[in-house]
Amino acid sequence: MDYAQHFSAYLGQLKAEGRYRHFADLERQVGHFPKALWRPSPEADAREVTVWCSNDYLGLGQSPEVLSAMHAALDTYGAGAGGTRNISGTTHEHVLLEQELAAFHGKESALVFSSGYVANQTALATLGRLLPNCIFFSDADNHSSIIEGLRHSGCERRVFRHNDVHHLEELLQTAPVDVPKIIVFESVYSMGGPIAPIAEICALAELYGALTYIDEVHAVGLYGPTGAGVAEREGLASRITFINATLGKAFGLMGGYVAGPFDMMDAIRSAAPGFIFTTSLPPVLCAGARASLRLIQHGQALREALSRHVALTKSMLLEAGFPVLAGDTHIVPLMVNEATRCRQLSQWLLHQQGIYVQPINYPTVARGTERLRLTPGPLHTVQHIETLVHGLEAAWAQDSLALAA
Repeated sequence: MDYAQHFSAYLGQLKAEGRYRHFADLERQVGHFPKALWRPSPEADAREVTVWCSNDYLGLGQSPEVLSAMHAALDTYGAGAGGTRNISGTTHEHVLLEQELAAFHGKESALVFSSGYVANQTALATLGRLLPNCIFFSDADNHSSIIEGLRHSGCERRVFRHNDVHHLEELLQTAPVDVPKIIVFESVYSMGGPIAPIAEICALAELYGALTYIDEVHAVGLYGPTGAGVAEREGLASRITFINATLGKAFGLMGGYVAGPFDMMDAIRSAAPGFIFTTSLPPVLCAGARASLRLIQHGQALREALSRHVALTKSMLLEAGFPVLAGDTHIVPLMVNEATRCRQLSQWLLHQQGIYVQPINYPTVARGTERLRLTPGPLHTVQHIETLVHGLEAAWAQDSLALAA
């Protein structure tokens, strides 16, 4: 086999379909977010751009309080954790962070993982292996990390139509009464922004004897009186068995976690390969996450500013006639519906307008639903929003967009 030719052909196909991933060389600048420096090539001079697709939703990645806590932890603990959690990688910062995250969600226990993806994949796969003949009921639009976790569990998987509680109930009705069941869903679906019918799902879980597992990755920090997510906002967190979230989005850092009942979390801790056999997060990140959590819990002003800027961005885009996908969250999908044009729009905005927003193509979204996913935040200004809309108008007006690089 000609291995080189095989991989070259694969990459050529991605490029022909407009799905080849280009990574922008960015340098975030503390104190200037959402501004960043961008280099068109490693040798080129840096140019200032405005970032419109960051998942650092509240800008806490540059918070002085977070940075101060991390500097202190770095001087105290050093760079790394020293190993896996069960050998030498559990520090007091890990213990404190897990206690605070559990309390944040009103749960008995929490486990911190290296990412939200790993947390989902590992926890779900482990739950499936621990529960005999378990059946998972999974929303059709669930994240790849959930899908991989269910696949690795080896359990039966029944997929219900997106946010369709009637279809979910039909599937639950056909399952044996005495087998374990877990309903897995997200609170905010990140590519379009719809919110799950959490109350209805909880009611079905209680009726049919199922556990519930919610992914609040795109909601924690942004919704609820203390920022604990949509479940908190709707007063439903106590009815949910497991809550998954990340430290890499609204927290502004890196890592993920799952919170839930003590014995269930202890069983995951004791049996999950993705937890047992990997080096733990450096304590400096745990210290930063604890500082970020305090800001989130008292961050209503940030959440209100985010809400205002999201509403203004949506209204200005709609007034200008742009195809914005309707939704009630902080995610603003601008529908392009064609992969090559989506990539070209992104590149033209970056090179010509200094506006950075990555294209979202298959397999992240279905073919024919490609989009620019905008995430306005509290640190964007009215001027930033106006510049974005004018830049998009200029980009949209191009009859033929040639790649600028």
